[in-house]
Formats: sequence, structure tokens, C-alpha cells
Amino acid sequence: MEDQKVFRFYSFPIIILINYLFFTGIKSEVYTVGGDEQWNTGANFDSWSQQYNYSIGDVLVFKYTEGQHNVYEVTQATYRSCVASSGVIAKYESGNDQVTLTEAKKYWFICNVAGHCLGGMRFSIDVKEISNTNSTAAAAPTLPPEILEPSNSFVSFAFQRWNIVIYIITCVILLYT
Repeated sequence: MEDQKVFRFYSFPIIILINYLFFTGIKSEVYTVGGDEQWNTGANFDSWSQQYNYSIGDVLVFKYTEGQHNVYEVTQATYRSCVASSGVIAKYESGNDQVTLTEAKKYWFICNVAGHCLGGMRFSIDVKEISNTNSTAAAAPTLPPEILEPSNSFVSFAFQRWNIVIYIITCVILLYT
């Protein structure tokens, strides 16, 4: 009986600490490609894409009029040539496409409508591994309003809910052991 009390006393703070360390490093951001300009001709996507530090789990949202544009994730060679006869990794054509960045790598995106890629509707980003928020906080740029809107914070909200569930389960286990 004495051993159970000692275990219960020490296990609660350890579980809370593990939960804190694991979940505080997981944050995903949602970026509307092109900001206010969205995914349209005339926007400077190279300039837009260089404003942020992208991590695994972040989401790019491409908003455009369906049928007028599209989004192709392509290889570097296809990005450079703007010829999508080969080197296409993924195609998006809904007008409200959400691309989750799942790997730490260089991504290349183009619009494959005739003349759009050569006219500037293309950009590349370099996605890094998720890093500790404390070490990158000073280097992180100020986030634009579209990232702070509640509708764009689903991933962050899901992890907050998961934290609450972990705390409740932990408390129940500790109370009944």
C-alpha cells in the first residue's frame, strides 16, 4: 500500500512533464498562399514565400477561382522549365486546396494554366523539421492576420484538445491506482 502512494505521488508530475515537453513543440501553422493576393496572377510569390519559416505539419492553403488556376506540386526541373509534361508530384484544382507539408524537403509549386507559371505563378519553399519553440521564438516573423484567424488554427486546436484529454486520463488513472 505504501508503494502505491509513492508511485502515485511521483508519477503525476512525471506524466505532466512528459506531456508538456512533447506537446509544446508541436505547432502547425496555416498559410494562405499569396496572403491577400491569394493564388492569382500579379502576386509576388517568391517574396511572399520567403517571409516564413516552414515546418513539417504546416499547411499551405491555395485560394483561387476554380477553372482559372490550379496548383501543381512539381520537381525542381519542372519548376524551372514550367513544362508539366513530366515531374508532377501532385495536382490540385478545387480552388481551395490545402497542402500539408509532410516532409523536411524543398517543395516547388506552379500554376499549370498556359502562361501563368512563366508569368510568375510559382514559388519554392524549404521545409524544416519541427524545432523547439523556445529556440526559434526570437527568429520567427510576425504572423499575418490570416494565420491567427480561428478557422486557420484547427491543427493547433486539435493538439490543445488532446492535451486536455491526456490530463483527464492521467488524473483518473492516478485517482484509481
